[in-house]
Amino acid sequence: MSSTDLLARLDTRRVRGALLPGFALGDTTWFRVGGAAELYYQPADAEDLSDFLKALPEDVPITVVGLGSNLLIREGGVPGVTIRLSQKGFGGTKVVSETRMEIGAAIADKMVARAALDAGIDGFAFYFGIPGGIGGALRMNAGANGGETRARVVTVTAMNRAGEIVTLTNAEMGYAYRHSSAPDDLIFLSTVMEGVPGDRDAITAQMDAVTEHRETVQPIRSKTGGSTFKNPPGHSAWKLVDAAGCRGLAIGGAHVSQMHCNFLINEGEATAHDIELLGETVRNRVLASSGVRLEWEIKRLGRFTEGETIEPFLGA
Repeated sequence: MSSTDLLARLDTRRVRGALLPGFALGDTTWFRVGGAAELYYQPADAEDLSDFLKALPEDVPITVVGLGSNLLIREGGVPGVTIRLSQKGFGGTKVVSETRMEIGAAIADKMVARAALDAGIDGFAFYFGIPGGIGGALRMNAGANGGETRARVVTVTAMNRAGEIVTLTNAEMGYAYRHSSAPDDLIFLSTVMEGVPGDRDAITAQMDAVTEHRETVQPIRSKTGGSTFKNPPGHSAWKLVDAAGCRGLAIGGAHVSQMHCNFLINEGEATAHDIELLGETVRNRVLASSGVRLEWEIKRLGRFTEGETIEPFLGA
């Protein structure tokens, strides 16, 4: 179905947010590669999103994206409707008690760390080193520097495919390492998170340490998607990649970072196909070297272009 055909099927009379056919979605990711959204929708607020979902035909697929920091969009683009929450409608923070904050899903993790610092709430400094948004953090239990999202979540407010608001407790999110078992069709809108009372100078020192660590060991100024693979139980992904001889390995315009070999880099001319093929090649070599099957942490979305495909653990 073309973007024009899809748009023609929708009742857009009540839509107040941005609704854009053929939106260049790949340009919004940190890799800066990939195809377009068949139809891109950025709701104005929760009411606008609810009205849109209630009118959306059931056979139209929905994909929710965030800030694009750990996202790879294939060149064939993303079918159906791609939803990205707006900063204006879903990006606020509110201190609700001495230790709790209500946080919009569209806000950057780094801004949450700063909001917690301003409120004197400890336990959020690790977010200063995660280049994504809270919606993605809730979905994948994002963590860094010894902290994890599941340790902070009290409740999560979401919207289902029917446009109805639902609230989940921490237990109902079903958190595990870099994973939640919340239903895939839920769109996270906001969360209540809890820390502990803290000293602002001590929190600032923690955030400074997070920044120093990232700048020292991660290629943060490159076009990358952050950590490529999850750490397998009992292993560090980067050590397995290094031991398999993949540091600096290149395919097309993509290469494994020399600084931190759990990062894939777009040198400027890479395609999404180059990056994904490189990742699967690394997985293949690690499996052959160590017997460990690395799992992707980067989310890969969309269709391959006609005639292209990439099999898991493909060697090249």
